[in-house]
Amino acid sequence: MWRAVASNALTILVVGLFLMGGLILWGQSQYKAEGPLETAICLQVESGSNMTRVSRELEDQGAISNATVFRMAADYTDRAQRLKAGSFLVREGASMQQIIDEITSSGASTCGSEIEYRIGVARTQTRVRELNPATLEFVDIASFDVSEEESPAAYTEKREEADTRYRVSLAEGVTSWQVVEALKAFDALTGEITEIPAEGMLAPDSYDITSGQDRNAVLQAMQDKQQLRINAAWENRQDGLPLNSPEEMLILASIIEKETGVLGERAQVASVFVNRLNQGMKLQTDPTVIYGVTKGQGTLGRGLRRSELRRATPWNTYVIDGLPPTPIANPGQASLEAAVAPDDTNYVFFVANGTGGHAFAETLQEHNRNVAKWREIEAEQNSSGN
Repeated sequence: MWRAVASNALTILVVGLFLMGGLILWGQSQYKAEGPLETAICLQVESGSNMTRVSRELEDQGAISNATVFRMAADYTDRAQRLKAGSFLVREGASMQQIIDEITSSGASTCGSEIEYRIGVARTQTRVRELNPATLEFVDIASFDVSEEESPAAYTEKREEADTRYRVSLAEGVTSWQVVEALKAFDALTGEITEIPAEGMLAPDSYDITSGQDRNAVLQAMQDKQQLRINAAWENRQDGLPLNSPEEMLILASIIEKETGVLGERAQVASVFVNRLNQGMKLQTDPTVIYGVTKGQGTLGRGLRRSELRRATPWNTYVIDGLPPTPIANPGQASLEAAVAPDDTNYVFFVANGTGGHAFAETLQEHNRNVAKWREIEAEQNSSGN
């Protein structure tokens, strides 16, 4: 009798183990398999929430097939206690494993609203945007100049939402003074800036920030990135350039940045200045004269006067020989690369061509013809009111 009982118990145990093993395999397949979500969604995880609440919401929205398996998987992988608050993008077909990774990893929101602070050469704007999970594209909710006295209601509302993301975007060619003044006006940041970073040492780029972050920390991130770019560009420079240091490279890059916004002609513009330096010619570039007038504190807002072109300042390349003593703006990576890898040309002149780019010339005679053409274009534009 006892043998029969023992035999039956062993049989039940084996069957139980078999079923349990099958259940585990099924759970694993559910955890890693493509999910049922047909259209991407934004998952809002409130502060103080837990995996039980999140799993139910995901199941209700059709993102997972089984809330229990989701919770068990989060516990089994030791991720349940690492749930982050925020707004997270759950893509169509996302597996439970991918969703758990998304909501327990960095904690940075990947969906929802974003306030972007755009620091440009002419103006600084704030954009309030929201991600459309169906198209994975941001849609502008509001856009306004920082100089406006009142902010739109959408901005105020999004500032009050805990999961709103923030970003500072820095355009190529802005000055360090402009960046500092703009950051002072951004009410999402804190801390007093006591020193303006050296001209040219802030990397134009887009930076993720957090509400309440110190302004000096944002500036330091910009400086760190620019230093890396400077080091890389100098390391990869062409042989024989008339540049004796990374500092001179940075100065030249800033002039290139201010002379052209056309990506494809930066290396041509660089070749003009390199050729002039090699031949002992003055650089004669208007942006350096403007910097001598403004010291980088805003835009000139008018054309240069003849007296300003003749006025001696450390930056007036119509007067001084060679490069000015400092950069005249913060150059982007493309201008840094152009400064150390100019095109191989004989160009020593260039002038606007009316299409946003420039006409280049090797001789003064050719340059004068290009200038005459540009004067005709200017006259036509002025007469038509453009």
